[in-house]
Amino acid sequence: MTSCFEGNNTAQEKEIANITAVTIDATVSGLTKMHPSADAGLIKRGVKHAASLWRNVDGTPEDFQVFCEKSFVADVKQKELMFEKVSRNLEVLYGHFNKISLDLQRPLHEPMGDIIDIDKVFGGFSAGSHLIEDLYRNKLAFNIALNFPYYTLTEKEENAGSWTRKEWAYARMGDVFTARIPAEILQNVSEVGSASEMYIANYNIYMGRLVDEEMQSYFPEDMVLLSHWNLRDEIKSHYSKGADGVQLQGMVYAVMKRIINQTIPQDVINNGDYQWNPATNEVYKDGDKVVLAAEPNERYQQIINNFKAMQQMDAYSPLNTAVKRAFAGSMEITQADAEKLFVEFMAADELKQVGELIKKRLGRELKPWDIWYDGFKARSSIDEDALNKITRSRYPNAKALDDDLANLLLKLGFTNEKAEFLAERIDVDAARGSGHAWGASMKGENAHLRTRIPETGMDYKGYNIAIHEFGHNVEQTISLYDVDYYMLNGVPNTAFTEALAFIFQKRDLELLGMKNENPEKEALQVLDNFWSTYEIMGVSLLDQRMWLWLYDHPDATAEQLKLAVETIAIDIWNEFYAPVFGVKDQPILAIYSHMINSPIYLSNYAFGHLIQFQVEQYLKTSDFAPEVERLFKIGSITPNAWMQAGLQEDISITSMIEEAGKAAKSIAGN
Repeated sequence: MTSCFEGNNTAQEKEIANITAVTIDATVSGLTKMHPSADAGLIKRGVKHAASLWRNVDGTPEDFQVFCEKSFVADVKQKELMFEKVSRNLEVLYGHFNKISLDLQRPLHEPMGDIIDIDKVFGGFSAGSHLIEDLYRNKLAFNIALNFPYYTLTEKEENAGSWTRKEWAYARMGDVFTARIPAEILQNVSEVGSASEMYIANYNIYMGRLVDEEMQSYFPEDMVLLSHWNLRDEIKSHYSKGADGVQLQGMVYAVMKRIINQTIPQDVINNGDYQWNPATNEVYKDGDKVVLAAEPNERYQQIINNFKAMQQMDAYSPLNTAVKRAFAGSMEITQADAEKLFVEFMAADELKQVGELIKKRLGRELKPWDIWYDGFKARSSIDEDALNKITRSRYPNAKALDDDLANLLLKLGFTNEKAEFLAERIDVDAARGSGHAWGASMKGENAHLRTRIPETGMDYKGYNIAIHEFGHNVEQTISLYDVDYYMLNGVPNTAFTEALAFIFQKRDLELLGMKNENPEKEALQVLDNFWSTYEIMGVSLLDQRMWLWLYDHPDATAEQLKLAVETIAIDIWNEFYAPVFGVKDQPILAIYSHMINSPIYLSNYAFGHLIQFQVEQYLKTSDFAPEVERLFKIGSITPNAWMQAGLQEDISITSMIEEAGKAAKSIAGN
């Protein structure tokens, strides 16, 4: 598209907004006279929005007025035709750019041999980074902004009860051009983000090389775990092993604390050459003690790199901080509202009640890592080795899982036709990291389920994650193919796709043919969701407050950020977790890798748990598969509008807290 722009070095000019209120008023007045039967309010909104994006390089104020008079579409049928054509072309552009990124990053995400520097450069390249600017240069952006103007979150919420599906789709087209951010800034954000992803994807701990003070090893020699996901899941896997499990969990937690405070020796990361005692931080080579340098705060430098890159976007956006863009923009829930909800939840008395129940079930005092207590899940009493045997046999490689997708959907109640339709549009790939779901952005392309599968076959941890990612893929496919307008494809925010992924993940044992006949099943499921929500809300609150701190300290060093994160994490722990756990000053909330490779994302998980709970409550009286299809055909309207359309209620913490209290009493009384 760049080649279609015939410029005369105007791209080198300093871009300055040059449309004044006088020009806007004159343009609105002219258009109102030209189209007396048109909606005057819509004319004014469109002109004001287009004016907010116009720069001196686009033309003079007189050029702007002429452009608006020429480009405004007053006829309803012509506007609908324009909408259809723009939607089709955006799908073509988004879809192909998404495919380019997918293919360029394959060497980084999939086990395709050694990664060399050229792979990293191509992986960080964003072919679509110039798209939006090109659409400004050839005036298509102004044409769309004029005729399909932007509505704020508040305005969307005010109109939610009266808008038709088409009006929602028109409003979503207005969201395409809300800010004019230079392409080089977008490209830099992409490159920095890719570097952070690579940093985390290679943050493996060789568990078989961990030792205690007697040089005793406890983990399998070939066990390599990715931080933090696999480390956390390793802790979860030992709840069925009594006192021996506590010892192993403590060793994993010691590793986590070394990662958080960056005292972990650099050369034990992604390297099995050394034996390492994480409790004492002593390192050995062939039995002899050696001294290794600590990781040089790289974890926190990655966060700063992302902050600096995203901060450059602030001056060009009406949502002038990355925090506002992540919450009011992407999530369409304000950060203040999110924090208020999380604080209210984590102050609930029912948490102490559930904490006492967990203590009783464990037969010991709570440990910090019990934020990941897994004993409410049906599989918690099943030996993980038995589960590994089943999953390794069933899924020795990615192809085996790919071949089984339709069968999994049938078990969930989808029709033969729908199961085949979805399975044909989801590809399974082996992953270097823990795995992720990558959706298609246009019809005709497939979604990708990426999951780590060792040579010995898929272990249970990998299978559990894969079913979560499969839930993402099903949502991505249904909400692309079955939604009535392309501009409404997807869901309100990633919390909703996380919610469906959780719903799938919770049925992992069912999909293995292992039924839970426990009469306490429903109460246990409520408690499991309640405790998981408690854990992730604390981490999410840390993520929020860390970013707010960064904006208050924009020139902070990696060392200063590390100290701030540890302080914030401990403060949150002491306020909301110490009263339940009986132990203070724990930094465990700071271990999450999302803080590095998925900036300001964690709150989506917290909302995902809330939404999952509300959807699960609704599904109790409905058939799973048909309702999943109906709910995810609603598309990407605002969160509360979606909840009202799907469940006839707003996002709420009330029902989960109340049900958890009832469930805790029920379980404790048996």
